Amino acid sequence: MVVLSRSKIFVPKAAIPPHLYALCSVVAFALLLLVWSALTYGAFVPPLFLPTPDAIVTSAVTLFAEFDLLSDVLASVMRVSAGFLLAAVIGVPLGVLMGSLKTFEAFFEPLLGFIRYMPASAFIPLFILWLGIGESEKIAVIFFGTFFQLTLMVMDVTKNVSIDLINTAYTLGVSQRGVFRRVILPASLPGIVDTLRITFGWAWTYLVVAEIVAASSGLGYMIMQSQRFLKTSNIIVGIVVIGIIGIIIDVLFKWLYGRLFPWLGKGGAA
Repeated sequence: MVVLSRSKIFVPKAAIPPHLYALCSVVAFALLLLVWSALTYGAFVPPLFLPTPDAIVTSAVTLFAEFDLLSDVLASVMRVSAGFLLAAVIGVPLGVLMGSLKTFEAFFEPLLGFIRYMPASAFIPLFILWLGIGESEKIAVIFFGTFFQLTLMVMDVTKNVSIDLINTAYTLGVSQRGVFRRVILPASLPGIVDTLRITFGWAWTYLVVAEIVAASSGLGYMIMQSQRFLKTSNIIVGIVVIGIIGIIIDVLFKWLYGRLFPWLGKGGAA
């Protein structure tokens, strides 16, 4: 059994055992639940503002059993996945080109940098005018909120590929097209996968915005409806469900990262 000294635990970037990594994660959630319980069961916060944990569990059971919350979950997953995949299909190749070719960077970066500061919610009236009030409008909101950051982050990842690797490839007789395929893409891929993991989380933050107008299903719709009727416990259930889905997605991306790039040893544990 490996015993870690205090100095080892607090060494920057030092790996820690998997069981300690898992324990720290569990303790963080336990502390959150402890503070929540103390505030609610101790009557420090009125139930209207923050219900007790058991009230949240009761509301969750009721929503799934009687109000078909699962269909709302599936509708939201479909919308977020569609918007994110569309952003990734366009943004990843464009980001790689921008990070590799200065002409693409000069043409696209100022434009994307300008648009990415514009809030996606401000474009909802235009999306409704252009696309109507169906699924396309909601997917467009999620796409708009994700695409620009994703593309620019992929560009930065690609720009960080060592120029020495590229020059060595040219020295060995690799063509310009071969440099893309055999040097730039393999060197950028770990960072691209990590960027996709992060931006998929951002896509979920636009869910409520996407489902705020003319929606009849989805977690965002359920949250907004619950707010109108002051059903705080239902609001928290919706938020917690989104968080659980996010954790599952994050774990899947980390698993994929570990499978594709085992030599990098990313994940925080050793």
